[in-house]
This record gives sequence, structure tokens and C-alpha cells, in this order.
Amino acid sequence: MKLRAWKFALIGLVAGSFAVTVATNAQEPQTKKRKVVKTDAEWRKQLSREQYAVTRQADTEAAFSGKYWNNHAKGIYECICCDTPLFSSKTKFESGTGWPSFYAPLDKSSIDTSTDYKLGYARTEVVCQTCGAHLGHVFNDGPAPTGLRFCMNSASLKFIKDVPQTKPKAEKKETSKTEKDEKKETPAKDAPKTGTPAETPK
Repeated sequence: MKLRAWKFALIGLVAGSFAVTVATNAQEPQTKKRKVVKTDAEWRKQLSREQYAVTRQADTEAAFSGKYWNNHAKGIYECICCDTPLFSSKTKFESGTGWPSFYAPLDKSSIDTSTDYKLGYARTEVVCQTCGAHLGHVFNDGPAPTGLRFCMNSASLKFIKDVPQTKPKAEKKETSKTEKDEKKETPAKDAPKTGTPAETPK
């Protein structure tokens, strides 16, 4: 009986520590100071219903439902909340998951991570460093060179397409008025000199 009591006590201790860990980690993104801070009412006014649910309530859009999972255009992905540049099309890859996936952020300092236990197991949540918006999660099953897969929600991103740079047209060298006048004034080599009568052929 004593052995059983010890077992239950040990299980309770582990469960209690697990609950404390979950509660602590769940508060990490919210308690961190951000450069962009707005009230809940302001976020609701700025964002669509889905964007608000994903970025401010850490919801997840349905797979293959977002507008960027199959986007192959070149450009930069910014935070939908604060316009912070987050990812580049250069690091985007086909993950087959139905969410836009990247193997690296544009700048490590632009994102923040914390441990998320919402599904009952540990996942690494990714948020915007500037405003704390929930972006998605990062996993260790990505391609080289990082081996990471940043699985993001389209609703948390805004895509800025690269503008192709047009080559400047070669400027035609225009002859100045002075050059044209000089050509007119210069007599031809075979032309007779002014005032000299032309010779009559014999």
C-alpha cells in the first residue's frame, strides 16, 4: 500500500510540474515587450476575422486553404500585423503540408519562439518579434542547409512581389547643332574655290 501511495504521489508531482511548465510557456509570447503594441479592439479593426484568429489567438488555418501555400512568385513575406519582413521566396520550398513552408527566416532577429503544448505535446511556436503575432510552428524535418521547416499560416503573412528591374535603354548620341553647322561650312575637297572660274574643257 505504501508503495502504491508513493507511485501516486510521484505521478502527481510530475503532472503538477508539467502543468506549471505549460502555463509558463503559454505566457512567454504575451509577456515579452514588443515594439508594436495595440489594443484588442485595434487589432480586430485592422485584421480580418481569420487574420485576427490566427495572429492574435494562435489559431491555425486549414491545410491547403491559404493563398500562399502554392505561391511560386519571387518576393518577401511580411507580417500581416506590422509589416515586418519575415521570410523570402528564396527559402520557400514544397513541403506537401498545405501551408507555406520555409527552411530559414529572412533574419533570425525578426522572429521569436516559445514552447507550445496546446495539442498535448511540445511544439515550437513562431511569433513575430515586433508585434508578437502568431505565425505558425517550426519543425526539425526541413531540407538542407538548416534542416528546419517553418510551417507558417498564410493568414499571418503579406506577400510583396519583387518588381523586375528594367535595363535602361541605350541613349542615342545626338549630333549637336555646332557639329552640324561645322560640317556645312567645311567645303568639299574637289569643290572649286570661290571666285576661280571653271576651266573650259578642250
